Amino acid sequence: MALAIFAVAMVVRLVHVLQIRRAPFFTVLMGDSHGYDQWAQRIAAGDWLGTEVFYQAPLYPYLLGVIYSVAGRHLLLVRMVQIVIGSASSALLGVAVARLFSRPAEPAAGHRAGFIAGLMLALYAPAIFFDGLLQKSVLDVFFVCLAVFLIAELTVRLKPDTTAARTHGRGIHLQVSHRLWLALGLTMGGLALTRENALVLIAVLLAWAIVGTANAEPRTPNVERLRRAALVLAGVAIVVLPVAARNSFVGGGFFITTSQFGPNFYIGNNPSADGTYQSLRFGRGAPEYERQDATDLAERALGRTLSPAEVSGFWTDKAVEFITSQPARWVRLMARKFALLWNATEMLDTESQEAHAEWSWPLRVGGFIGHFGLLVPLAVLGVMLTWPMRSRLWVFYAMTVAYAASVLAFYVFARYRYPLVPLLIVFAAAGLARLPRAWPQRRFLVPVAAVALFANWPLLSTTLMRAVTETNLAVALQAEGRLDEAATHYHRAIELQPDYAPAYNNLATALRAKGQLNQAIATYARALSMRPEYGEAHYNLANALNEAGRPREAAEHFRIALRTIRGSADVHNNLGIALMGEGKTTEAIAEFQAAVALDPQSPTSHRNLADALTAAKQYDRAIDEFRRAARLDSSGAAAYDLGSLFLELDRTEEAILAFRASLKQAPQSAQAHNNLGIALGIQGRLDDAISHFEEALRIQPGFADAERNLATARQARGRRDRS
Repeated sequence: MALAIFAVAMVVRLVHVLQIRRAPFFTVLMGDSHGYDQWAQRIAAGDWLGTEVFYQAPLYPYLLGVIYSVAGRHLLLVRMVQIVIGSASSALLGVAVARLFSRPAEPAAGHRAGFIAGLMLALYAPAIFFDGLLQKSVLDVFFVCLAVFLIAELTVRLKPDTTAARTHGRGIHLQVSHRLWLALGLTMGGLALTRENALVLIAVLLAWAIVGTANAEPRTPNVERLRRAALVLAGVAIVVLPVAARNSFVGGGFFITTSQFGPNFYIGNNPSADGTYQSLRFGRGAPEYERQDATDLAERALGRTLSPAEVSGFWTDKAVEFITSQPARWVRLMARKFALLWNATEMLDTESQEAHAEWSWPLRVGGFIGHFGLLVPLAVLGVMLTWPMRSRLWVFYAMTVAYAASVLAFYVFARYRYPLVPLLIVFAAAGLARLPRAWPQRRFLVPVAAVALFANWPLLSTTLMRAVTETNLAVALQAEGRLDEAATHYHRAIELQPDYAPAYNNLATALRAKGQLNQAIATYARALSMRPEYGEAHYNLANALNEAGRPREAAEHFRIALRTIRGSADVHNNLGIALMGEGKTTEAIAEFQAAVALDPQSPTSHRNLADALTAAKQYDRAIDEFRRAARLDSSGAAAYDLGSLFLELDRTEEAILAFRASLKQAPQSAQAHNNLGIALGIQGRLDDAISHFEEALRIQPGFADAERNLATARQARGRRDRS
């Protein structure tokens, strides 16, 4: 049976992967997939420890890193490995269900249920979809299926008078059981390193080890039950504690796995939450922004640098404040999350199943016969038909409820709820296996039909999710410099969802990068017509207007952007540039000062402030700012600007020192050589001046200023030599 299930799962997944090889998203990685790939490449290059507390669960990127270090970065190979893991999950689940529901009087019933369970996961469309992504979901479900298998093995060994105990002796039986309990702990530790909220399942299994087995083994000593719980905890600790120690070593704080609890808790519980993922700053949902935005926003709110623990605590406190201050609103939000959790629609993260189904017939077919809206009512059917076995199965009820609650505490993604699938299949398969015998009574029809209606009620737009996928693909292409291809996918997203503002905003950015400035400005305006409070679009439009020489309009949009992108040094800095373009030097100085206050380590803000102070003839303050910028700037540009100011103020010796400092950082700067030559010439050091003018021309042939200065210096040297 196991081999047959494994083979079916392998064939279906292999066909799927081979078909999506033609799709652009096969090699263009998006969202978490891109982040995991970059992380794995760093690991394969030797950075096994890292430098920061893990923000995302680490096990999957380390698996990728091992594959990359052994075989190189081959995305097809990664997917082949995942096909094997996904197929093994199906086989494990089938064997587990067969063990759970086999009875001495009717062994065929358990075999039938196991075969159904294995085939359900093998042909389940989201499972095929996730196994083909560079995502940790393949490990999530593998560990859950392995846990179900171990629980099934332990369940049949609970009574001391089982066949195993009688055949091998009680001592050997206990040794085997102890190994299984330890293996269960190791499995849950692995799951915790791929799906952090799965830590709640450990509590369920500890309760099962201590209390749950008491009913099956009334004569088992309490010390034996405690030993089982200790073995589970030991297994978890063996896997998890090294990660916690590593986090403590690099980050100075205790984190069992990751530091993203607070931001994720707030995303799922805040006044604007809708039960799905919404980035802390609209339009910035990519993983590379998540940690940065969570940290920046928290630090700006509190006015100081924060540790990862403090950042997490800040967002946790904000979520708790919302829950306690608006309990009725939070209850309505939880009701919506509950409906989303059990809904047929697969809520996308970065890539939608529907977009992949355009390239894969297993997904197209599986979308009709294997989806969550069918699985949930079948699981309810199974619970009803197996209710007489509830004392044997209660651990699966508890795991399902506990894990569902852990998802509801945050927000609903398809891949977040995906670990529920094997648990639901346990009941669904048992129900289908018992359906022929139970059919004459039909008492289950009404509740199952009601659940089916509830689970399949339309709540989310699959068209919007396809548009989001197209936009995310375009963003990834744009990051690779493939602007024409990116624009094509932005246009497709707009065709699918004409009111999707981020597609317009990102399309405008691509148009601006292609030099189509007027079209970009018009497209930004379209995005804002759909979402007037879209801060990133206001900011982007303002930059485009600045570039187009329209500083007054740019300043207006920068000010609007500041309402939603509060405390942004970049927005204040660029608003200052726009105000300088309007000739409003005093106001510009105030904005540059605000930028410097928000980001004291920004050489650009210090340089811009210094330029504005120079324009206001506040030379001493300008010199101080240029010096601060020069200390922070490794490009030599700030030192060059400082030298130019000294030259303008006839402070020649200081100018020479500044230009020499600039050339240490940027020895190939023709402008710095030219200006240093001017300063040396003013001091009468003509030979040195000539050498720098010549060097400027060697670096930049045809440099008109250097040519004129060189000719003048040579004439002056000739007159000096003749006199």
